[in-house]
Amino acid sequence: MIEIDNLYKSFGDNQVLRGVDLVINKGETLVIIGRSGEGKSVLIKHIVGLLQPDSGQVRVEGEIVSNLNEIQLYTLRKKFGFLFQGSALFDSMTVAENIGLPLVEAEVKIPQSEIDEIISEKLELVGLPGIQGLKPSELSGGMKKRVGLARALATNPEYILYDEPTTGLDPIMSDSIDDLIRELGKKLNVTSVVVTHDMFSVRNVAHKVALLHKGKIYFTGTPEELTKSTDKVITDFIKRTEN
Repeated sequence: MIEIDNLYKSFGDNQVLRGVDLVINKGETLVIIGRSGEGKSVLIKHIVGLLQPDSGQVRVEGEIVSNLNEIQLYTLRKKFGFLFQGSALFDSMTVAENIGLPLVEAEVKIPQSEIDEIISEKLELVGLPGIQGLKPSELSGGMKKRVGLARALATNPEYILYDEPTTGLDPIMSDSIDDLIRELGKKLNVTSVVVTHDMFSVRNVAHKVALLHKGKIYFTGTPEELTKSTDKVITDFIKRTEN
């Protein structure tokens, strides 16, 4: 379980998070929505300690993330896979080298034969078998997302954080990424947190939705409850994203 209590974060004079309260239950897929600049990515970066709060706290399985030292934080992060918005693949590395990077850098030395086996397994899992030798420049946008996801899965995480996983993709490829997020949640029983402004993705993957508005969680509920809401903030957001 991830618990976020009264979280505040500013950058200079820009107050981004203004008292966020949110609970993410084990095994669920939570989608965080909100307009650009509302702090969705800022929020999930606090979960893995990439950012430190001004006040408030994030607890992962009871541990307060901001209280952890460097070694403890490293141990916590091993429970997480993170799919970055731009996939964050290294252009100079092959697909195999990109996926295997977190395994090569692990504290415990893993034999190369085992790393190769894991890479093959994760590529199969994301529907891209046999592309180990390709470079990122040879991949489409959707393939890059899938390779980034394979890397996020390499360490068998308990939690996966997705930062705008369908941004920049055409509708067909976006649907396939949504399908993959949903399938992985069921198959691996991981807890997923998806940041997006795409209402189609919300309907496709979410167990629960949280709307971030003016630095706070304005709404939490199911996708059906969200779309049936007559609240003006919610209806305005949905209209903007679907037009």
